[in-house]
Amino acid sequence: MAKKTGLGKGLGALMQEEEARERVSEEAFVENAETGVQLKNTSSSVKLPDGIESDENGTLWVNPSLLKPNPQQPRQYFDEDQLAELAESVRREGVLSPVIIEDAGDGSFYIIAGERRTRAAKKAGLERIPVQLRKYSEVRKLEVALIENIQRTDLNPVEEAEAYYHLMELDNITQDEVASRVGKNRSTVANSIRLLKLPEDMRRSLASGAISAGHARALLSVVNPADQRVLFGKMLGQGLSVRQAEQEAALLNGGGRAAKEAGGSGVPKRDTRDPDYIAIEQKFIDRLGTKVKMKGSFEKGTITIDYFTKDDLNRIYDAIVGNK
Repeated sequence: MAKKTGLGKGLGALMQEEEARERVSEEAFVENAETGVQLKNTSSSVKLPDGIESDENGTLWVNPSLLKPNPQQPRQYFDEDQLAELAESVRREGVLSPVIIEDAGDGSFYIIAGERRTRAAKKAGLERIPVQLRKYSEVRKLEVALIENIQRTDLNPVEEAEAYYHLMELDNITQDEVASRVGKNRSTVANSIRLLKLPEDMRRSLASGAISAGHARALLSVVNPADQRVLFGKMLGQGLSVRQAEQEAALLNGGGRAAKEAGGSGVPKRDTRDPDYIAIEQKFIDRLGTKVKMKGSFEKGTITIDYFTKDDLNRIYDAIVGNK
């Protein structure tokens, strides 16, 4: 059996499905036979919305200043250095692939696909760029933007996970259906959405590239929240590889931290403290979400609270002090 590679569904296929799936009133829209573009029709002849011009070849053009982001755009971060490089290319060659847009009804247009090209065109000072005018439901706006970004690997892991989840919520569909629509394996979509279970600061580190999706999966495999914090701190502080992170996660789940604290014998030292005392320590761990160590007795002792990042410190501070 031939190995399946790439996406099972591209933007072209998606747009063809959209045209077949959504019937648009002939009184409201007409399809240009030469370009395949849907245009507003207010009379017996085709009338373009204000701001869009057509050349002798039937190509539509618009000033990029009239374009605004797709309300369902899953991508939130755009690398400024990469945009600057693209802007230089656009300045020399122009925008070669039309931006897909939709009439917003207020004299502007939503970018359904092609936001990077639009941003680069604005940086380059272009006064017009080629476009294709279409109409989509809210769900399809998200699908088109999601597929375009996935094809170009433009989304960070958190953006991709949030987009999958949003698509499920917006259209009330399952992970299987999401996978089918965007041409991904179900396991890929499931593993992606699972990343959203990470605490917020860990998701931020994943989105920024401080840790990878492989590191994130290692974190998710750690059962105890405090141990998860320990591993996260090591990832940031020691630059663990994914393989090292997975090994650390396995050790933590098997009581490895206790073993190391007992002297590295490989066998966790038996905790002989009062069970109620141990229970209090665990409540601190659960409440603060980090490593907490109590030494002493009910009458006198010390409590040591570890933090591994500035975000950790702020979170622990808020948990103890609050907003007072």
